[in-house]
Amino acid sequence: MLIKRRRGWEMPESSATPEAVYLDRRTLLRAAGFGALSAVAAGLVPEVRAQGVEADPTASLYPFQRNMRYRLDRPLSEEKDATTFNNFYEFGSHKSIAGAAQALKLRPWTVTFDGMVEKTMTVDIDDLLKQMPREERLYRFRCVEAWAMAVPWSGFPMKAMVDFARPLSGARYVVMQTFMDPKVASGQRQTWYPWPYTDGLTIAEATNELAFMVTGIYGKPVPKQNGAPLRFVTPWKYGFKQVKSIVKVTFTDKRPVGYWEKLQSSEYGFWANINPQVPHPRWSQASERMLGTDERRPTLLFNGYGEFVADLYKGLENERLYA
Repeated sequence: MLIKRRRGWEMPESSATPEAVYLDRRTLLRAAGFGALSAVAAGLVPEVRAQGVEADPTASLYPFQRNMRYRLDRPLSEEKDATTFNNFYEFGSHKSIAGAAQALKLRPWTVTFDGMVEKTMTVDIDDLLKQMPREERLYRFRCVEAWAMAVPWSGFPMKAMVDFARPLSGARYVVMQTFMDPKVASGQRQTWYPWPYTDGLTIAEATNELAFMVTGIYGKPVPKQNGAPLRFVTPWKYGFKQVKSIVKVTFTDKRPVGYWEKLQSSEYGFWANINPQVPHPRWSQASERMLGTDERRPTLLFNGYGEFVADLYKGLENERLYA
């Protein structure tokens, strides 16, 4: 008799979009009178947020002016859905990590730029933000688990950060790394994961106009569970490529192997571009469920951003571009 032992990082197909579990949890909380307590734990109640001991010193900069070049073909997701259904393995492998993520301390917070750069720099996050061209963009977001959302991200073009770092001409890749603090992040005590969370992309991808460094969402500083105080978004790629809570940006001439690629390279590759015709080994990518709803939409090639990014992959047809 063959007994399959599931590895700690593996997720069964049935857990890819656990909407029923999520909705049932919310229903039970409301029925038991814990709805308000749940919102407090997630940092979603404005009165509680205002009384928080850790005020964001950049809060007065928001909201940023919206860049109307980037439009949506669907309604925005509800803020409560986008900020309470999150992947952040540092705080657990389930989706309800918003409460646990509040343990993350956001100040002081610095970002180090190193590797193939003119000069290694460590910059305070607030100083970095004030030097960048700030704006808001409406983007579609697609998880490899086949759920999706549409949100207003605030931040700055990744190209501006690359220019700020002044990489050498030989640099071909940008590698980003999440914080490492097992005392705060219980998930980082699980030694079978390749901590710290790391991933990267080519310089050409990083300087594409869509690549965006995020510091806010819904017109305010980004919550901890969504990757505060700095994360990046590449809306044509699956979400696992989009590193949260960044502390280091490294420029290199060697292609990086990301966190999920290290865990299971047959399922998660370097490029991770979205394609409805290329299934995940354990589920289809042909359609996606919009977060907080029962609506399913057809998945779009490059998440609908092909006009911006398709040219990046010409001549790379022999690469595994869509996994």
